[in-house]
Amino acid sequence: MLYFLISFVSFLILSKSFTSKPLSSRESGTKIGSIGFWGSLSSWLVSSLRKGSTSTPCSFFRFSLLMSFKNNSLVSKEENEEEEGKVSLLDLPDLPLECILGHLSPAELCSVATVCTYLRDTSRSDHLWKKHMERKWGKVFGDAACRQWKCHVASKTREKISNQQNQKGIFAFLHGDFRPLVWIKAKSEKGTQSSSSFPEDSVMALYLSLESGKFWFPAQVYNRENGHAGFMLSCYDAQLCYDSRSDTFQARYSPHGRWTTEENIQWDRLRVPPIASSPHALHISDSLDNLRPGDHIEIQWRRNKDFPYGWWYGVIGHLEQCQGHGNHCLCHNNDMVILEFTQYTAGSRWRQTMIDRKHHIEKGNEIDGFYGGIRKLHSREEITRWKKLWPTKTVVHD
Repeated sequence: MLYFLISFVSFLILSKSFTSKPLSSRESGTKIGSIGFWGSLSSWLVSSLRKGSTSTPCSFFRFSLLMSFKNNSLVSKEENEEEEGKVSLLDLPDLPLECILGHLSPAELCSVATVCTYLRDTSRSDHLWKKHMERKWGKVFGDAACRQWKCHVASKTREKISNQQNQKGIFAFLHGDFRPLVWIKAKSEKGTQSSSSFPEDSVMALYLSLESGKFWFPAQVYNRENGHAGFMLSCYDAQLCYDSRSDTFQARYSPHGRWTTEENIQWDRLRVPPIASSPHALHISDSLDNLRPGDHIEIQWRRNKDFPYGWWYGVIGHLEQCQGHGNHCLCHNNDMVILEFTQYTAGSRWRQTMIDRKHHIEKGNEIDGFYGGIRKLHSREEITRWKKLWPTKTVVHD
């Protein structure tokens, strides 16, 4: 159906090219180039149909866009209406044009934006970039990162307004109240801004800021510091910056008093924070009464009360006095709950701890650290992800 639609539009434009008035030599060259484009397009469609090609619409869109660039037939919409002899991608109705742009990559959309004013505005639309944003950044860019981006944009806007006011003050001081000069300067600034910049609060601006590494955003990193034994099967908050050359991230962690950094972090070690709270805030657990042996959990832990919490993976174990398993286990009726971290060797002080499910707030000391809130893991995806990070051998860490 899509092939039929585009073929029909091609036929109409091609027939128009034969019925128009006589052309000058320059116009004839343009017409011939346009005819060549549509002729090539028709040949390609016929060939594909005869061969029973299973090409997707995407391949046709890329073909039409490439041929349009090749024949230099992309002009502004206003010029296209005035000059009947020129045929371009802009002769298509809005729906097919939007469909074409929707199949382009971010780099291709940026290239299209340099062609003319109409395509520049269209290719920067938020709905086109939201798809790319979700596809690449959806699993690491969460609500906290979105709020930080909005604050970043607001800060830049205030700075720009302040700079403009300062410049106007200096300009008025130098030139007095000479209105023509003020008008010329304002027109010049407006023209420069409209042709070279795009809205700073747009989805395109966000995508390009992330891709270029100019914007640091909050997320969480599994097994920080390259899997150091002291952080095995943990997840800590960090500020992240993307490196497009290596397709990895740089992280900055803030323990207490200084920042520590880590480079070459892969995508599979990142996640959106599951709890919308500060890493220094104690999570109020809502699932303590339902914990049973075998349940998978994450628990907050920090070395001392000046440090931020990290999330640590563990399982609920059986009490020492429990004599049975399965239907004979009564551990879930006991106020005391065993937390096991089986990535550590038996006998390690980090292997096991106990909490009171009725009165648990924060438990610990300056030697063993402080255990905070607990999240019961219900998602199979979350549990599987922790298991994929499991160390190849038991961690020896006293």
